[in-house]
Amino acid sequence: MLTTLHRKFPWRECRTRSFTRKLIHRPVQCSHRALKQSSSVFFLATSFRRILVVNSLAFVLSLLGPVQKNWASVMYSDQNPGDDLKHLSLEQLGDVEVTSVSKDPRQVHKTPASIFVITQEDIRRSGATSIPEALRQAPGVEVGRVDANHWSVAIRGLAGQFSKDLLVLIDGRSVYTPLFAGVYWDAQEMMLEDVERIEVIRGPGGTIWGANAVNGVINIITKSAENTHGALATLGGGNVDQGTGGARYGGTVGKDFNYRVYGIGSIRGPEFHSDGEAFDQWRMGQMGFRTDWKSSEKDAFTVQGDIYRVGSGERVSIASFSPAAETQPADTAYASGGNLLARWQHTTGEGSDIQVKAYFDRTNRVDHEGGETRDTFDVDFVQHARTYGEQELTWGLGARVSPSNFLQTSAGVNFLPNKQTDSIYSGFVQYELPIVRDKLTLTAGTKLEHNNFSGFDYQPSVRLIWMPTEHQSLWAAVTRAVRIPSRQDQDMSFAIFAGNFSLGTPPSPTPVFFEIKGDPNERAEKLIGYEAGYRTQVNRDVYLDFTAFYNVYRDLAGYGPAQVSQASPTAPVFFVLPYANIIQGDTLGAEIAPDWKITHWWQVRGSYSYLDMAVKDKPGFTDVGNLLGSYEGSSPRHVVGFQSLFNLPKHFELDATYRYSSTLPEFSVHDYSTADVRLGWHFGEGLDISVIGQNLLRSSHAEFGGDPGPLVGIKRSAYAKITWTR
Repeated sequence: MLTTLHRKFPWRECRTRSFTRKLIHRPVQCSHRALKQSSSVFFLATSFRRILVVNSLAFVLSLLGPVQKNWASVMYSDQNPGDDLKHLSLEQLGDVEVTSVSKDPRQVHKTPASIFVITQEDIRRSGATSIPEALRQAPGVEVGRVDANHWSVAIRGLAGQFSKDLLVLIDGRSVYTPLFAGVYWDAQEMMLEDVERIEVIRGPGGTIWGANAVNGVINIITKSAENTHGALATLGGGNVDQGTGGARYGGTVGKDFNYRVYGIGSIRGPEFHSDGEAFDQWRMGQMGFRTDWKSSEKDAFTVQGDIYRVGSGERVSIASFSPAAETQPADTAYASGGNLLARWQHTTGEGSDIQVKAYFDRTNRVDHEGGETRDTFDVDFVQHARTYGEQELTWGLGARVSPSNFLQTSAGVNFLPNKQTDSIYSGFVQYELPIVRDKLTLTAGTKLEHNNFSGFDYQPSVRLIWMPTEHQSLWAAVTRAVRIPSRQDQDMSFAIFAGNFSLGTPPSPTPVFFEIKGDPNERAEKLIGYEAGYRTQVNRDVYLDFTAFYNVYRDLAGYGPAQVSQASPTAPVFFVLPYANIIQGDTLGAEIAPDWKITHWWQVRGSYSYLDMAVKDKPGFTDVGNLLGSYEGSSPRHVVGFQSLFNLPKHFELDATYRYSSTLPEFSVHDYSTADVRLGWHFGEGLDISVIGQNLLRSSHAEFGGDPGPLVGIKRSAYAKITWTR
C-alpha cells in the first residue's frame, strides 16, 4: 500500500495533487468547496450589541492613535515579578526586561529586534483553549486551523502544518522535529494557567538559537513554582471543546524550595465536514511537575518534567498496487512521551552570570502513514560578562544528540536508514558595544554549527539601536539564518497512485505512481534578513511599534528533474521526483500593532500585518512539482486583528476580538472575518466564571488546507469555564 503524506509535508500541502493534475489532468481533490453558510445572523443580547458598536468606534480611534503592547518578561520566570505584570502601566511595561533575543535580560525599548510578548493575563482574557489560539494575539504570526487537532502556525510566510522555518521552544526546550521539520501542535498542550508568557520574535534568531530559527522564534515560558503556591482547579466544556479540566497544587519546603504538580485532560469534537466524515476528534492527557530552589543569593536551580498521551483523528490518502486504487480512510494518530529539564544559574557579578541547561525528551508517534520513536539529549552553556563599562560579552556552547527509529506502517512510505542518530554541535559569541551611552548601541555576533545533515554553517547578525529620547527607539538589523534539511528532505521515499494509462504495444492499462524521493546531498536553506523598526510611547497610555522587513531566500527545496522507471509494459510506472535546492525568492512586509489604554476600565489593541512573497526557479532549473505556487499561496497577504477589553462594574469583564485573514490560493481558502466574545465574572474570593463564543460571524469557515478531501470548516462554538483557586 502506498500513502500520500499530506499531513507530513508542512509547506507542501496538496502539492502532489496539484502536480498530478498538471501532468495527467486529474481533478484536484483539495479544491475549494463552498462551506455551509449560516442562515441566521450574528446575535447577542441588546446590551452586548451596544457595546460592540462602541468597540467598532474604538477600533477606528485606535487606528488614529495607534499603540502596541510589545513587551516581555525575563526568560527564567524565577527572576521576574510574574503576576504583577498585568498591573503595570504602558510606561512601566515598556521598561520590562526581555531575554529571548540575547539570553540576557534587557529592557524592551532597548532591544534591537521585533519582539512581542503574550502574558498570562492576555491568554486568560482571550478565551484561548490552546497555545495556537493564544498566538493569534501576536502581530505577524499567521495562525490557521486545519481541523480540530491540527494547526498551521508561521511567521512571515512559508506556512504549513509544520512550518519548517519557525523554531518553537518550551522553557528553552526545542519541540522542533528533525523528521519532518516542524512542530506537532496537537502534542504541545499544557496547563494554560501555568504559562507565564509567550515571547515571540518575528524575524531570524539563528545567532542565539541556532538552526531553523529562520523566520521567527516562539518561546513558551512557564511560571516559577514560587508563583504557583496553593490549589487551582479548572473545568470547562462546550459544543466543540467538549470537556477540558485541570488541577494544580504548589507549595514550599523550608524557605527557598518551591514546587508544584499538575494534571490536565481535554476532549475536543470534530469540526464541520461537508462530506459527513467527522474524523478529527482529539483526546489528550498530561501531567507534570516543577521545582525551584535558591540555594544561595547567587545560585538558583530548576528541575521540571512532563509526560503526556494524545490521540488525534485524521484522514489520510492510501494507494495500493493491487488493485491499483486510492482510498481516504479515517485513522487516529497516537503520540506519547515525556521530558525532564534541569537548569542552573550562577551570578558572578553585576550583569554577569553563568547558565547551564540540560534536558532529555522522548517522543513516540504512530499512525497509518508511519511511526517514530525519538530520544533527544541536549546540553547548553551560556556566560554573560561585563568586559569594560557597559560593554557586554555573551558566549556559549551547545550539543544535541537525537537517536531515532522509524517504524514503517505503509509499504509506500519509508526512511532509509530506519535508525539514525541526528546531532548538532554549536558555539556562539555576541558582543554589545555602547557607542553613545544610553543613545546608540551596536550588537554583533555569530553562531557556528555542525550538523549531520548539511555539515558546517554560520549565522551572523549585526544590530544597531538608536534612542533619541527616553521613550523612543529606532533599530535596524541584518541577519543570516539557515534551515537545515530534515530526514524528509534527505532520507524519505513515498509513492502516490496517479491512475491507469495505456502504454506499450499492444496498449494495456498500466498503473502509474509518483515516487517522491529525498536527496542525501540536499543543502541547508538560507536566509539573509533585513529589518528595521520604530517604537515610541506617545504618552502614558499610547504605545506604538512598527517593523518593516525584507528577506532574501536561497536554496529553497523544490522538485528536481523527473525520471521514469518501468520494469515491463504491464508493470507499474514510477515517475521519480527528487528533492533539490532549486528555488529562490524574497519576501517584503510590515507589521504594526497599537495599544491604547483609553480609561482605567477600557483598553483597545489593534494589529495589521502585510506580506508580499515572490519566488522563482534558480537559473538553469525548473521546479516540475510547482512548489512555487505552494510557497506563495500558503500565507495570507493581509492579517488584521482588533481586541477591546472592558472592566465592568461588579467584577465583570467583557472582551471582544475581531480577526481578518486574506485568501490562501494554494488551498482555495477564501478570505474570512470572524469574532470572539468573552464574558467573565470574578465571583467572590478565588472563583472565576467565563462564557466564551468563538467564530461567531458564520456557522463555519475554512482557515487552512492540508487534509485530503473537502476543506474542513471551523465551527461557530461556545463554551463555559470555571476556575477555582485557593
